[in-house]
This record gives sequence, structure tokens and C-alpha cells, in this order.
Amino acid sequence: MSKKNVLIIGANGITGRLICEKLASSQEYQPTAMIRKESQKEYFEDLGVPTVMGDLEKDFSHAYKDINLVIFAAGSGSSTGKDKTIAVDQEGAKKSVDLALKSGIEKYVMLSSMGAGNPDPDSPIYFYLEAKHEADEYLKNSGISYTIVRPGGLTDDAGKGKIQAAYALNKRGKISREDVAETLIHVLDSKIASNSSFEILEGEHLIKEAIENL
Repeated sequence: MSKKNVLIIGANGITGRLICEKLASSQEYQPTAMIRKESQKEYFEDLGVPTVMGDLEKDFSHAYKDINLVIFAAGSGSSTGKDKTIAVDQEGAKKSVDLALKSGIEKYVMLSSMGAGNPDPDSPIYFYLEAKHEADEYLKNSGISYTIVRPGGLTDDAGKGKIQAAYALNKRGKISREDVAETLIHVLDSKIASNSSFEILEGEHLIKEAIENL
């Protein structure tokens, strides 16, 4: 069985690197890391993961050559300011969706954020959540098969392989980036959680079970 090619947008971020590390040994998927700087290449070459240069604020259509699936794990970080957040998390994401549609991508997996479903105007990161919301809605209305994953606060703790998941958890909490990466990979399968969005936090259910029980 030939592997499906997965473009990892935001590959050099902490979560993006975890995704690439995990997919490097996959029997089903072949990751391609989209990076912005030549200096980032060595890390992925050491993993055996091919790279492609691409910047969300520029033309990156070439990155989609021979790609079957997309994981969008990019983020400007809520501390970078409103303009950068809109440019990357909103408009960059929208461009990536347009290119996915044009390229006939089988499925698009979006790393979003808890709170992006209905951004709270009183939140100190409202502009970030609003940008994520706009990108999520754009993806939902694109016609592409998608899954949107909305984690709580991200930690660098080791993954447990266990989460809690629901369309709306109605509570705050945290989750390791490693478990987020595992979740994003799990939903690449076209039969799993297609055309849906859900929230995740650390929990007691195996990732596969938690998502199957949505």
C-alpha cells in the first residue's frame, strides 16, 4: 500500500515537530514539512522528513505538489499582536484552504483552539480566538472534507495517549502537545470525525476511543 503524502503546515512549531516525528515512522503516511527558513531544514532531514519552503504570508502553492492530506498546525502565537495573528492564523489559513480545494486534497485537519467556536469578547486573547474562528468557519464552508480539533491550554508534558473529547466540553483545562499531535494524526483517516469539530483536554479515554465516542 502506497503511503499518503501529508503536508504539515507549521511544521517547525513545537506541535508541528511532534507531528513530523510521529509520522516519520508511519506505515500509512509520508509527511512533508513546510518551513520558512533554510536553517530549519537540518532538523527534519535528520528525521528523514522531506521539507518544502513556504510562507503563509506569501505564495506557497508549490507546497501542495503531490499532496493528499493537510494538517494545519501553524500559529503566530497570541502574543505576537493582532496584525500578525490575522495575517497568519486567519488569512494564511484561508489561503491554505483555497489551495487545498484547488489541489483536490482528500482531507484537511485544522489545529484550532478551545474558545474559537464562540469567541468571548472579554477574553484577553479575543483577537486570536476570533482569527481562529474565522479560519474554522472558512474551512467548514469550503466543501473540503475536514476535521477541526480544539485543544485547551497546551503543555510540554509527556503525552499519556488519553484524552476527553466532546463537541463542547464546557470547561477549561489543559492537554499535552504530544496528545494533540496524536489526535491530529488519528483524524487524518477519512472515515474518522469527518466534517466535524470537537474540543479535547487531558482525560482517561484512549484517543481512539474518545473520538469514536463523539
